[in-house]
Amino acid sequence: MTSKKNIGIVKPKIFKSLIPLKLQNGEILTEYNLIYETYGALNKKKDNAILVCHALTGNHHLAGRHSSKDKYPGWWDNLIGPNKPLDTNKFFVIGVNNLGGSDGSSGPKSINKQTKKSWGADFPIVTVEDWVSSHEALITSLNISKLAGVVGGSLGGMQAIQWSIQFPERINHSIVIAAAPNLTAQNIAFNEVARQSIITDPDFNKGNYYEKNRHPKRGLRIARMLGHITYLSDDVMGSKFGRKLKNKKYKYDFSTEFEIESYLNYQGDKFAEEFDANTYIRMTKALDYYDPSKGSKPNLSKVFKKIKSKFLVISFTSDWRFSPDRSKEIVKALLDNNIDVKYAEITAASGHDAFLMAEPRYHSILKSYFNKMLVN
Repeated sequence: MTSKKNIGIVKPKIFKSLIPLKLQNGEILTEYNLIYETYGALNKKKDNAILVCHALTGNHHLAGRHSSKDKYPGWWDNLIGPNKPLDTNKFFVIGVNNLGGSDGSSGPKSINKQTKKSWGADFPIVTVEDWVSSHEALITSLNISKLAGVVGGSLGGMQAIQWSIQFPERINHSIVIAAAPNLTAQNIAFNEVARQSIITDPDFNKGNYYEKNRHPKRGLRIARMLGHITYLSDDVMGSKFGRKLKNKKYKYDFSTEFEIESYLNYQGDKFAEEFDANTYIRMTKALDYYDPSKGSKPNLSKVFKKIKSKFLVISFTSDWRFSPDRSKEIVKALLDNNIDVKYAEITAASGHDAFLMAEPRYHSILKSYFNKMLVN
């Protein structure tokens, strides 16, 4: 049963495109599928649609549940729903699983019609620009000429930026949260360590492991453990775990002794059972490649000249992976072009993961902005 603030049961839909998609690397996908979900209703003017772009390990399932037996709702359920900050009584919200994903959209796990086997390593590396092109095809199929807005956190925020550059006539607002205009060398380094942990796992088999039914879980769990360290702030890790031991005394061996070790092992094991390694390494590459400024800060202002949408940019004080300074780079380039932009730096202890949390001031800012979108 749906409550006044919950979505209830949702059913994924499939968009099947028979129009070839030329990718940034020059390859062509002759056809592809995108799995997506929608929440709320499209109004008669068709001007209340908001696309939500997911981050590295997200998907199309934003809110609600697929079954009453589901333990957890969609990954942004605290934000999206009736009377929530992104109010589905007012907006038609769209969530899509990106190309290369492992939750139903065309990707390495999909069947290649030519070989009759999983694509595996042969599935091309896709970019943020490719994702936005495929999103635009989906939006067109829904007979939506212009989006009220595109929202995203982290890698999703990069997609929101790219939407405003790539299709400036088809978007009114860009909401960019805990993101950056490109990755720093340190962030690229984190991604490379994660990829190498997967690629060097003997079960990876150069990306062709589906038919062997031996997935590179060891590599994937290490990649996730590394990721979790970067998503959390030192303060949160310290307050939650500190130097707490599972038992009262040291064992003087290499077993799991500290609670932080236990937490990371749990998260790694859980993720390795749920996510696809080929998808993970492709998503990290998309992060690495995204750079509309081509490595030059002055170029970002030049690229932003074509933007016509209004912006809301949000950062978090404890986010050291995509720090507030990176958000300010986006804001400066927008201001250089006299683009309407609002900026908020939220004091929060949760690190990069803060964009997923129901922090009161953060949600209050989003709710206020969304409410004004249909008026302006």
